Amino acid sequence: MWSFSQRGILRIISATSSGKIDLASAYCLLLMELGRGLLFIWILAILSFHHCSSNANARYHYHKKHKPKGSPGKSPVHVPAPPKNSDPPSIPSDPYPNDPGDTTGSIFDVTSYGAVGDGCSDDTAAFMEAWKAACAVESATVLVPSDKVFMITSTIFPGPCKPGLALQVDGVLMPPDGPDCWPKADSRQQWLVFYRLNDMKLTGNGVIEGNGQKWWDLPCKPHRGPNGSTLPGPCDSPTMIRFFMSSNLVVSGIKIQNSPQFHMKFDGCEGVLIEKLVISTPKLSPNTDGIHIGNTKSVGIYNSMISNGDDCISIGPGCLDVHIEGVTCGPSHGISIGSLGVHNSQACVSNITVRNTVIRESDNGVRIKTWQGGTGSVSGISFENIQMENVRNCINIDQYYCLQKACLNQTSAVYVRDVQYRNIKGSYDVRNTPIHFACSDTVACTNITMADVELMPHEGELMEEPFCWNAYGIEETLSIPPIGCLLKGMPHVITESSQYSCSNENGRF
Repeated sequence: MWSFSQRGILRIISATSSGKIDLASAYCLLLMELGRGLLFIWILAILSFHHCSSNANARYHYHKKHKPKGSPGKSPVHVPAPPKNSDPPSIPSDPYPNDPGDTTGSIFDVTSYGAVGDGCSDDTAAFMEAWKAACAVESATVLVPSDKVFMITSTIFPGPCKPGLALQVDGVLMPPDGPDCWPKADSRQQWLVFYRLNDMKLTGNGVIEGNGQKWWDLPCKPHRGPNGSTLPGPCDSPTMIRFFMSSNLVVSGIKIQNSPQFHMKFDGCEGVLIEKLVISTPKLSPNTDGIHIGNTKSVGIYNSMISNGDDCISIGPGCLDVHIEGVTCGPSHGISIGSLGVHNSQACVSNITVRNTVIRESDNGVRIKTWQGGTGSVSGISFENIQMENVRNCINIDQYYCLQKACLNQTSAVYVRDVQYRNIKGSYDVRNTPIHFACSDTVACTNITMADVELMPHEGELMEEPFCWNAYGIEETLSIPPIGCLLKGMPHVITESSQYSCSNENGRF
């Protein structure tokens, strides 16, 4: 007994022969009509023969070859192979339809859209036109050609765009020269902003120049007023490059220099690769962090050189899974986690690795800095294979971070735990102790591990003793200088309050 309708099968065959339905639809209808068995094979053979003999303009070619009895054979229906690119599909808000076109991988030269590149003309409109055109094309490149200097004002490059978009800077790209030339209608908080992009790359052999000197010399900057004072007043200065609410980003090969403030920031991003980057700014330039990340996860920073006037790399609240390797810092303020917990806020940072790195001529080496009164936690931190060269504060946990002299001690603090320092060697500046663990009075640092730490004075024979306060951990090997101030075990009152726990929901902890 068969569980299908012979009349239904005949109707499907008739509809296919008359062209009312195509072969793929017929195949699906047959599967609903048929069970498994010999008649299923017989029907498919009739359809296949009819399709190949009567439809010479068929879209798919099916080779007529007899199949052994009992073998159903392959369906003539075309099943496309998975794409080689395994990246996720465009986000649902992508306004552009899937159209292969003939422009995939095209170059959009900004000079073709009216950019002059003489260092004086405002090329902002031309850049935006080139961006808009490239945004609609898969794997497009906005080209900033070599041998020209392009000036653009504060600009947001918005998405979503087709995947694979690249901004290739081979020439020089710069903002207006200082605060007096900055358009009054433009934001003084940021210069170049890349917003809501997925699968985007910033690359090239050129230079992104910040023209920062006139910003650094504002009298509101530290020690830039009369007689080395710092005057009150508006002091906004732009971050050079900011990626905001974006994913699957690559920054590779470019040189960034002389930023008015932070060189590069990532806020609310996921999936960031930074490699072969050069950041260069004078040692005394104020607040010129090299790379700052906040509320961002899955970050890799590799094989880059950073010299500047503040943190080489700073990791803010809400960061998870950050790997830093092959980076040379200095002069700078070293690699910092924080500052965290300002204004009694919650800060959560986890799974941070810094390894195979050189830090030279810097005010700090590897540092964790938190404000009194904060909540949350810093955990799963590894500093490994780091070479120090004439560095003050080589290893530093500071839970009393304060930019004023009158910060009050508070009863809550960000909980610091599970921090490893392995194979950290080199020389320190004798003006400061090379190892400094200043943990909160009420929230102790726990599970600190020291192994193969050897730090010698850069000049002279003075061996500063390490400093510890309410810090618990172990020495797996004897450190130089010896660190006998770590408390063993765990504190009597273990921090378990919910204010120090972090959950990993919606990209947060």
